[in-house]
Amino acid sequence: MSIEVLPDAEALALRAADVFALAARAAAAARGRFAAALSGGGTPRALYRLLARQQFAQKIPWRRVLLYWGDERCVPPDDPASNYGAAYDAFIRHVPIAPENVHRMEGERDPEAAALAYEETLRALAKLERPASPVPVFDLVLLGLGRDGHTASLFPHSPALDEEDRFCVATVAPDGAARLTLTVPVINAARRVVFLVSGAEKAGIVAEVMEGLRAPKAVPAQAVAPAKGQMLWLLDADAAAELSPALRG
Repeated sequence: MSIEVLPDAEALALRAADVFALAARAAAAARGRFAAALSGGGTPRALYRLLARQQFAQKIPWRRVLLYWGDERCVPPDDPASNYGAAYDAFIRHVPIAPENVHRMEGERDPEAAALAYEETLRALAKLERPASPVPVFDLVLLGLGRDGHTASLFPHSPALDEEDRFCVATVAPDGAARLTLTVPVINAARRVVFLVSGAEKAGIVAEVMEGLRAPKAVPAQAVAPAKGQMLWLLDADAAAELSPALRG
């Protein structure tokens, strides 16, 4: 695990855009494709807007990019709460990515049917590995962090945290809203996982995830531990404020 503390949310977004572009170019050169799972929430939106700007867009081999999502709200794609919709408006509609390479979770469908359909999409990604992998392997998974310690739509004490065989499941947020989420084994199979966290309101949970008692059922972000890949935390100074000096660097 590595940690980078940036001065503010703007600097965090710029660094995240660099990480995305570098990962895309490296994966395209090595395997002919770049498979990324995107995150919802407010923090990644600044990153997504940057990806549409020429300084980053021209560095990314869009025709070799495959986009997926780490989680989704069970709403239509044009709903303001849609993770897909936020990413589409921020950058997807502005860049030359093939529509067939954008694999959204179909939040407007019955949640269980949507989860099963996305599982088939992920099985197709797993078959692209040489040799074929039993689990889909993302080149990059972007994650956020909730104040309750959730990541993707893996909420504290959710049965989804115990899932070992499924790639995508339907789940329920604490407010009762239906969600879709990748499972822990899929996230942990990624070549690189990047957490993006900003804001003073996240400082306490950041410290708990990294330095607190290990209890992944209560703090789901602690379950993220790539088996063979790299994990990077990109934090702004406010989010890192309660970390020990040794971790803040």
